[in-house]
Amino acid sequence: MTINLSIFIVIVAMASSLPWILPNGGMRNHLPVAKNLVVSFLEWFGEMGVFSGRLVRAVLTPPYEGRELLRQLDEVGSKSLLLVALAGAATGVVLSLETRDSLIQFGAKSLLPSVIIFSILRESGPIITALIVSGRVAAGIGAELGSMKVTDQIDAMEASGVNPYKFLAATRVLACTLMLPLLTLAADFSGIFMGWVTTTLAEPMSLRLFLDDGLKNVTFNDFLPPTFKTAVFGLIIGLIACFQGMRTRGGTAGVGRAATSSVVLSSLFVILADVLLVRLILVFFP
Repeated sequence: MTINLSIFIVIVAMASSLPWILPNGGMRNHLPVAKNLVVSFLEWFGEMGVFSGRLVRAVLTPPYEGRELLRQLDEVGSKSLLLVALAGAATGVVLSLETRDSLIQFGAKSLLPSVIIFSILRESGPIITALIVSGRVAAGIGAELGSMKVTDQIDAMEASGVNPYKFLAATRVLACTLMLPLLTLAADFSGIFMGWVTTTLAEPMSLRLFLDDGLKNVTFNDFLPPTFKTAVFGLIIGLIACFQGMRTRGGTAGVGRAATSSVVLSSLFVILADVLLVRLILVFFP
């Protein structure tokens, strides 16, 4: 860890000194642009911190918007179910087709059910679900809240005494957090079922035998932590989408930028969070 940190410091020092040792200034002219990017990056995280603090206060302070929360649970959950199930089914089919020939080459064809089920439960199901929901839900939240922001509807809510963080942001973030694990279960089921269908088309095998072979070595540590880590993914998706939507500027063009940035940023942070969470799961649930 110390060596890696030292290497990073050396690289940063070299990069910062490089423009001044190049002839004619070299990259010196690009330093203001890089400085503005760094400042904008830090400002974004600062604004996100302030937004998160207001959101936590809105979630913990009564009264609670139960009816709006139920509506958002329906928007995020049931309306994403078919898309998530189809993505999970496609994942199961692809895993079965791709791994079958490889396992046959190594004489390990009997391990095919275990490979499919382990792959879907531990990683494929959760990350595919998160990315699908990120594409569908984050864009919708970003565009919806962005439209409300540029048309001054959010300011009108504040003027009428309604807390937009409680009514708009908190309900959507909670809905994403609560529904992601349930959608992951649907994706896992579809993936495992279609993995069995694809396997049995190539070589007949009963569903019971497929599940017995595949689940033989599966424990709760292989199922529960990867499933519940998607709650963190849902928190990230809802938080970033609401934040990007409620800071929209620039009219209808800004709404489009808010929807696009919501999808891009939430997908990026989901992938980064997945790397960290996988490592934590391997440490605490070996």
